[in-house]
Amino acid sequence: MDNSIGKTLKMTSFGESHGRCIGVVLDGCPAGLRVDPEEIQRDLDRRRPGQSGLTTSRNEGDRLEVISGMHRGRTTGAPICMLVWNKDRDSSGYEERRWTPRPGHADWTAHVRYGGFNDYRGGGRFSGRITAGLVMTGTVAKILLRKTLGVEVFAHTIEIGNVVAGDRTVEEIKENTEGNPVRCADTEAVALMVEAIQMAAKEGDSLGGTIQCIALNMPPGVGGPVFNTLEGDISKALFAIPAVKAIEFGLGTAYSKARGYEVNDAYKLERGKITMETNNAGGVLGGISTGMPITCNVTFKPTPSIRKSQQTVDIFKMEETELLIKGRHDPCIVPRAVPVVEGMVAFILADHAIRVGMIPKVLGRDIK
Repeated sequence: MDNSIGKTLKMTSFGESHGRCIGVVLDGCPAGLRVDPEEIQRDLDRRRPGQSGLTTSRNEGDRLEVISGMHRGRTTGAPICMLVWNKDRDSSGYEERRWTPRPGHADWTAHVRYGGFNDYRGGGRFSGRITAGLVMTGTVAKILLRKTLGVEVFAHTIEIGNVVAGDRTVEEIKENTEGNPVRCADTEAVALMVEAIQMAAKEGDSLGGTIQCIALNMPPGVGGPVFNTLEGDISKALFAIPAVKAIEFGLGTAYSKARGYEVNDAYKLERGKITMETNNAGGVLGGISTGMPITCNVTFKPTPSIRKSQQTVDIFKMEETELLIKGRHDPCIVPRAVPVVEGMVAFILADHAIRVGMIPKVLGRDIK
């Protein structure tokens, strides 16, 4: 398994869904960054299970423990190890269906890839539970970007099932997103999204959706060609989130229906600085940041674990069979994935900013 990502800022994820803990080691974080563990905890609380009636009933407190790499409230330059403990585990259902892979899950591919030695309980390393570690790292990256470059990274739900949110301003996104259980900035769409999730859950089914992430104030000149483009690295990090199936930057697939004159972002001068009239490219050209807001849409498939009978194969007996999944599962993971998307985008932006020297490896004491 390759459980690490990043070049200068490096993240290594560890732990399994039903193992003892979930955690991460963050190496390469500049020394001297003041980090409030409560800020990391707030993002963990946004991701943790059991936070509303729309999520799994698995009751994990997800209390952060910082094992190394911080002293007296600041990073030391050493690897930062952070974790949360798995305390509400029930593996009985997974033992019962050990040999019947769940449609839509990685049970079968993991079995083939690792010769049946993979931890199948709760999906093991393939579970959404591992995203707790991604959030820990991502929050540190958000703090680093904010305090050194003034970059803000935030995300919100723009689609669940057939319900599509209307466009909202940056101010509305910041103000409205955290005030509802689906993390949608369009307050008129919230009730419809909640109703859609509740209906799917009542029918024993699930829904997918889309999250939009925005990074403001990213300086131009971060990233590069050919195989380390900013969009490419962000996409790789986002595809590490279980259930992500599509990513678009800027206009995304709408480019295929447009003409160049309609969608090229014209340059202009504003207060002596080069900027653009529009931001159809989503803040990245040639794999390098333009200075405009970086925007990407991240689409998640419906939760595969549903309370409907599905066809599968007993891989021990090599017989076709029916599978009815029991247990605790989210009818829609999108609301809980919002801080995960933020974290992975922030991590890549911080890594690239350190690579090009925009963020020093040792911070001055004036960085509060």
